[in-house]
Amino acid sequence: MSMFDKLKSMLKGHESQAEKGIDKAGDMVDERTQGKYSGHVDTGQEKLKDQLRDDRPPQ
Repeated sequence: MSMFDKLKSMLKGHESQAEKGIDKAGDMVDERTQGKYSGHVDTGQEKLKDQLRDDRPPQ
Protein backbone atom coordinates (compact mmCIF):
# COMPACT_ATOMS: atom_id res chain seq x y z
CA MET A 1 0.00 0.00 0.00
CA SER A 2 1.41 3.32 -1.04
CA MET A 3 1.58 6.40 1.14
CA PHE A 4 -1.13 8.07 -0.94
CA ASP A 5 -3.45 5.08 -0.40
CA LYS A 6 -2.93 5.39 3.36
CA LEU A 7 -3.68 9.10 3.16
CA LYS A 8 -6.86 8.44 1.17
CA SER A 9 -8.06 5.94 3.79
CA MET A 10 -7.44 8.50 6.54
CA LEU A 11 -9.41 11.17 4.64
CA LYS A 12 -12.36 8.85 3.94
CA GLY A 13 -15.53 10.78 4.70
CA HIS A 14 -13.75 14.16 4.70
CA GLU A 15 -13.25 14.60 0.97
CA SER A 16 -14.82 18.06 0.85
CA GLN A 17 -12.49 19.36 3.56
CA ALA A 18 -9.50 17.86 1.76
CA GLU A 19 -10.55 19.53 -1.49
CA LYS A 20 -10.83 22.87 0.31
CA GLY A 21 -7.29 22.36 1.63
CA ILE A 22 -6.01 21.59 -1.86
CA ASP A 23 -7.65 24.77 -3.17
CA LYS A 24 -6.22 26.85 -0.33
CA ALA A 25 -2.71 25.47 -0.87
CA GLY A 26 -2.93 26.17 -4.60
CA ASP A 27 -4.08 29.72 -3.95
CA MET A 28 -1.14 30.24 -1.60
CA VAL A 29 1.31 29.00 -4.25
CA ASP A 30 -0.30 31.28 -6.85
CA GLU A 31 -0.01 34.22 -4.48
CA ARG A 32 3.64 33.58 -3.67
CA THR A 33 4.61 33.08 -7.31
CA GLN A 34 2.42 36.00 -8.42
CA GLY A 35 0.43 33.68 -10.71
CA LYS A 36 3.48 32.74 -12.77
CA TYR A 37 2.71 29.01 -12.52
CA SER A 38 -1.07 29.17 -12.14
CA GLY A 39 -1.68 26.77 -15.04
CA HIS A 40 0.59 24.17 -13.51
CA VAL A 41 -0.89 24.69 -10.06
CA ASP A 42 -4.43 24.29 -11.41
CA THR A 43 -3.47 21.07 -13.17
CA GLY A 44 -1.89 19.72 -9.99
CA GLN A 45 -4.95 20.63 -7.95
CA GLU A 46 -7.26 18.81 -10.35
CA LYS A 47 -5.06 15.70 -10.40
CA LEU A 48 -4.98 15.58 -6.60
CA LYS A 49 -8.75 15.96 -6.42
CA ASP A 50 -9.18 13.18 -8.99
CA GLN A 51 -6.94 10.93 -6.92
CA LEU A 52 -9.00 11.61 -3.80
CA ARG A 53 -12.24 10.79 -5.64
CA ASP A 54 -10.81 7.56 -7.12
CA ASP A 55 -12.37 4.58 -5.33
CA ARG A 56 -10.26 1.83 -6.88
CA PRO A 57 -8.71 -0.57 -4.39
CA PRO A 58 -4.94 -0.17 -3.81
CA GLN A 59 -2.66 -2.26 -6.01
